Amino acid sequence: MTTILPAPTGSSSATIGQVRLAVRGLRKVFADDPRPALEMLRRGATKAEVLQRLNVNVGVAEASFDIRAGEIFVIMGLSGSGKSTIIRLLNRLIEPSEGEIRLDGRDLTALPYAALVEVLRRDMSMVFQSFALLPNRTALENAAFGLEVAGVKRAERRRAALAALERVGLADYADRYPDELSGGMQQRVGLARALAKNPTIMLMDEAFSALDPLIRTDMQDELLRLQREDARTIVFISHDAEEAMRIADRIAVMEDGRIAQIGTPAEILRSPADEYVRAFFRGVDASRVLRARDLARPPDDGTAGEPGRFRYRTDAAGCFRGVLAGDGASALFGLEPVAADTPIHALLGRVAAAPCPLPVVEPDGRFIGVISRAALLAALDRGETAGREVRHG
Repeated sequence: MTTILPAPTGSSSATIGQVRLAVRGLRKVFADDPRPALEMLRRGATKAEVLQRLNVNVGVAEASFDIRAGEIFVIMGLSGSGKSTIIRLLNRLIEPSEGEIRLDGRDLTALPYAALVEVLRRDMSMVFQSFALLPNRTALENAAFGLEVAGVKRAERRRAALAALERVGLADYADRYPDELSGGMQQRVGLARALAKNPTIMLMDEAFSALDPLIRTDMQDELLRLQREDARTIVFISHDAEEAMRIADRIAVMEDGRIAQIGTPAEILRSPADEYVRAFFRGVDASRVLRARDLARPPDDGTAGEPGRFRYRTDAAGCFRGVLAGDGASALFGLEPVAADTPIHALLGRVAAAPCPLPVVEPDGRFIGVISRAALLAALDRGETAGREVRHG
């Protein structure tokens, strides 16, 4: 049985704000009277044990986590693990059997219906796996549908919907009907419908899983582009390990209705909590998941090379300015720093050819550490070793 901590763990390497959604002790039992099942769950019973004894299905056995402003929080697991149930609990499409869901400190489970509807209209939009477009409405009308339901005036909702279509690259297709659009374009319309409300939180339930692989990658790129522009809070449900690793700031891995691990992609890949998590990510290429910031270490921590050989200079703002060679050197030599978001597969040649560990900088130029050959090889070896242990174990 997975041990659940009283509070979530793990932190994103991205710039993340305060907690937007705080979930504590969340459970969902599908039964007219959930009390006997809840009592079993509180005593540590698994969902299989509840099903066997009471013939009652448990959607979520227990879940506690925080979702921070501006992050993409991916919840993933096998079919039946509870991931899609959680996202429906977050916006109360279904009612929780127990626990708290707090949005900016307000307990959504305690709000009366009218207040809840207002919160959901203002703050949340949902993108489903099925495109869920109305076949007798144009792309523009579909994108405006949520605003229409909310009572927004026609001219205003058309402006917002057209702006949303433009953001996803479909402004020229505003007058087309769904059967005139490809699958990827239909999903973009679904995304535009969510964006048209200008939500602060987007809930995405297997939003790209029905798409062909190349289109799915394009939609992931589109989501990341939009996120760079707006930094919304996104809860994304997925069963695809590579998708989760590619788009997530943090990942919650679910097993049998409970959370097995929460962490950044790098944390989960390098230190899986158990064999279930390890097996889930065994096929993921570490070199394409880990970024330069995941490997960056202070130059003097013993991982950057021989102590004293190189000194990394920064200005008063902490921005990288150059490298000094040798203990007594006073002349800087030029070395192009590595952007923190660079995938490590793109660094292999540079690290091998560099005269010293490569400096890593954030987009604003701030120096965050260096990557040595040893650190790079160790990261790749961890990924490969984890894969071999699962395949041959």
